[in-house]
Amino acid sequence: MQIVTTHKGTDFDALASLIAATMIYPDAVPVLPKSVNANVRAFMAIHKDLFKVLHPKEINLDEVTHLIVVDTNSWKRLDGFSPLKDRDDLTIHLWDHHDGGDIKADQVRNDGLGSTVTHFILELEARRMVLTPILATLFLIGIYEDTGSLSYPSTRPEDARAVAWLLDRKADLNVLGGFLKQVYGEKQKSVLFEMMKNPDRRKVNGYTLSFASVPIEGHVANLSVVVNMFLDLENSDGAFGVFYDEEGNKCMIIGRSKVESLDVGKLMRTLGGGGHPGAGATQFKSDFHNPDAVFTMICNLVENDQVASVQLGDIMSFPVVSVETTTLMEELGALLRERGCTGVPVTDHGKVVGVISRRDFKKIRKETQMKSPVKAYMTPSVVQIESEKSPLEAARLMIKHDIGRVPVVQNGEMIGIVTRTDVMRYYYDLIPD
Repeated sequence: MQIVTTHKGTDFDALASLIAATMIYPDAVPVLPKSVNANVRAFMAIHKDLFKVLHPKEINLDEVTHLIVVDTNSWKRLDGFSPLKDRDDLTIHLWDHHDGGDIKADQVRNDGLGSTVTHFILELEARRMVLTPILATLFLIGIYEDTGSLSYPSTRPEDARAVAWLLDRKADLNVLGGFLKQVYGEKQKSVLFEMMKNPDRRKVNGYTLSFASVPIEGHVANLSVVVNMFLDLENSDGAFGVFYDEEGNKCMIIGRSKVESLDVGKLMRTLGGGGHPGAGATQFKSDFHNPDAVFTMICNLVENDQVASVQLGDIMSFPVVSVETTTLMEELGALLRERGCTGVPVTDHGKVVGVISRRDFKKIRKETQMKSPVKAYMTPSVVQIESEKSPLEAARLMIKHDIGRVPVVQNGEMIGIVTRTDVMRYYYDLIPD
């Protein structure tokens, strides 16, 4: 049995390397430690159905013959694998970018790059392997997190080349920004101070919008962080920053929204940029630097309802495949195989009382338990969502409750179901070509 694992307190470089390793070692089972960083946990909550990982307690160590370790070279940092330390019959491959360590590996890949996943990307590129935009995005987050978006002194040219290769495969910088903690320093503080001096606050189509314009010189990183803070301080439904560099002859507009029906990404695409419902930006070269005209243009778009948000009723799956509480587990298993779904709602006389998935079959220890009703193994759930809510609200529910599907209701009746896959397709389909 081949397994690939990484260090406790898993960060994005470790997670990305773990998933990338399964492409290099297709027979290896990815094993994710129980302890992961909060932003990694949020990412996995949404992408759980895409990245099939096991946990250390699910592995029989006696069956392990090949161990692939990524992003660490320390037995102490592995979760539950120290018993393998003295095995003479174990083949170990190590991929890392840190110095030192006590794992004696048969094969080592460590060239001192800025991130471990860069090693894998170079190998994937050499093998001409195909990446989906979601994989490319995950790998990009891994590089950016460990290199400070290519700004740390440990960054190497290979890291930058790997980033370019991933962007060429449609890695999404908008998704990336939602999971990385970004830098807020003196430059950003100065810009925020200027924005708060005299903000323009307007009521448009039922929304409270705040605007501010600030001249800048050259490149100022992480202006999106500044606009986020401006939005919080103004306590508005939406906020927009206009940043113009007269000498460089360019203007950037960054927008943020905390109201589900105000789709900033769609608005920015109208202006030639891109984004997603909560965030968007556009940039253009122009000697036109009239902030008030830009504010008015945005207000006109909002007034004309050109940023109406997509509702769950537009992306949900229907009709809904569901089972009654009295359905036997063996019947459920046959239904899941036939329909190709990973789980279904459980109803009692038409009312949703829980959900059950393939993961719940792990609770079964005896063959006779397959004759038990699903009620005995389902996850009791009252988590549901109204059809007029947005995909973003559904995603937040999935993260909060660690669930993969939410029944969609209208007037108290279930009319559909939204899954992680539905939400992911919506967000990744927003990536501009």
